[in-house]
Amino acid sequence: MPKNNKITGDMKVEEIVAMYPRSLSIFVKYDVGVAGCRCAPFSSLKEGASIKGIDLDAILKDLNELAARIDAKKLKTNEYKYTR
Repeated sequence: MPKNNKITGDMKVEEIVAMYPRSLSIFVKYDVGVAGCRCAPFSSLKEGASIKGIDLDAILKDLNELAARIDAKKLKTNEYKYTR
């Protein structure tokens, strides 16, 4: 994950799904293939959006909103454990 904890267009689709499995619903919404296409999971989000003619800013907004909700819930439920 980048330093600012945001999903970016340069991240691989596979990487995003590994961090946030619920992001699959957003990829389905935007018809960005993550299953059935051998190269799609390994492409950057920017490449996938370009191939499909999808507004990169729109999908990034949705993905980052989802990530923020998930991260906030993890913090609230103390799923993150801090160690020294």
